[in-house]
Amino acid sequence: MKKANPAKELYHRLRVLSCEQLWTEEVPAFDRADARGRMDRVGLIRAVGVVFSESGTPAQREQARQWLRALLHDPEEKIRRYAMTALPKIGAEAGEESELLRLLEKTASDREKESLSRTLEKIGGSATLKSAAALASRSLQKVEANVARHENPGVVCLDRPLKNFADLRMHLHCREGLEEILEDELQEQIAGGAKFRLVRRRPGRLEIAPTGPFMLADLYALRCFSAVGLVLGTVRNETGELAALMASPLARQVFETFTEGPIRYRLEFVSKGHQRAAVRGLAARVYELCPALLNDPRHAPWQINILETPPGCSPELTPRLRPDPRFAYRQDDVPAASHPPLAAAMARLAGRMENETIWDPFCGSGLELIERTLRGGVGHVFGTDRSAEAIAITRENFAAAVKNPPASTLARGDFRDHAAIAGLKDLSLIITNPPMGRRVPIPNLPGLIADLFAAAAAVLRPGGRLVFANPLPVEPRGHSLKRAFRRKVDLGGFHVNLEKYLKQ
Repeated sequence: MKKANPAKELYHRLRVLSCEQLWTEEVPAFDRADARGRMDRVGLIRAVGVVFSESGTPAQREQARQWLRALLHDPEEKIRRYAMTALPKIGAEAGEESELLRLLEKTASDREKESLSRTLEKIGGSATLKSAAALASRSLQKVEANVARHENPGVVCLDRPLKNFADLRMHLHCREGLEEILEDELQEQIAGGAKFRLVRRRPGRLEIAPTGPFMLADLYALRCFSAVGLVLGTVRNETGELAALMASPLARQVFETFTEGPIRYRLEFVSKGHQRAAVRGLAARVYELCPALLNDPRHAPWQINILETPPGCSPELTPRLRPDPRFAYRQDDVPAASHPPLAAAMARLAGRMENETIWDPFCGSGLELIERTLRGGVGHVFGTDRSAEAIAITRENFAAAVKNPPASTLARGDFRDHAAIAGLKDLSLIITNPPMGRRVPIPNLPGLIADLFAAAAAVLRPGGRLVFANPLPVEPRGHSLKRAFRRKVDLGGFHVNLEKYLKQ
């Protein structure tokens, strides 16, 4: 039977109180208590740190910070440890860092040293780095990452060429089902001079290799992939071998070429859930081999994913670009908005005609219309949606994305009333990602999809195309729409059919 933890139980009881209740009732009672009473109520310290950090005003947080700082000098080690753990939540400053360092120098308790190190990992700055001898390498790495994040966070560089590329492979990850469309885009880029070759196509990704010096910008000229990973190689799932690969000359070359400033990365074992101990151990070994590589989960410019690739594991370096430069036009979004690479893939599937007239009956935030317009040849854009907010967001995103926009008609309304919109006829393309009924309730989804087919048959000219993500196994009635393409696509937990129809 699990032993009760009184401090934890008290924390949970006090956690629901307001800042005012804690400060006017619980804190004074704690301060008045004798040594035994304070130890019995040590869970209050944790509650103050959490509640004041989440809902306290700046003045209230400052009061709490000063109270916690005073507790660092309490004669009871447990109270000191609780206080130093709560301080980072409130927002510790240089004064607290100095006091923690003084405690670290004089304490003889290994447990207190561990608590001090963990707190300094979170708030430590330049002063802590000067006391490096008192810190474990894991803690020292985290402090270096803290300092770097605040003083020079580092950024990914898209326009620097990587010249030493012989042993490098890259994965272009995409929604499973979009591999064929992504490959088509890649081959078009290669024909235009891009220095890559396709190695193999696998579910959810393409493996490619460089054929000459390249920049990350060359990869981000492609729009249909979700993420790019630079693969360092494959080793057994052993910490030492993985660390050696992550700190290898190839890894350093990639990081140093494509990073301006300190190299910070977030580490994750993909498909294994939270592996905190494994992450800490591996990051520590990498730091021992190459102190310039700093593990830092907070806003790091790089992600290192450890992928299981039988018979071993592969570290994969992924730029964390926020925002993605390909889709930086997204000023705002709506609930259940399209995934931008999916919209780009739909635009590519649609093909290109000159002087196109295109319509998105459920325009949402406008991604499908924008991605098709960016491919050129569009003469008039129609977008409809029942949400006035969606129309406004589409208009804003469109203005940010297209420098010389074509004529456009963006109107609030139900797509079934298309006859009331001037000019909405003889269209060459309908491209849309309709509501799926998951985030936005749809009373009759089969009826909505059937009505979409009927609208397409009514407004498309002969040879016109309907490209959409179909959430249901529903076919158009009659013979006016002929299916030309269908692929099942994984949208993250559920599948749809990406379909293309031609008007006969």
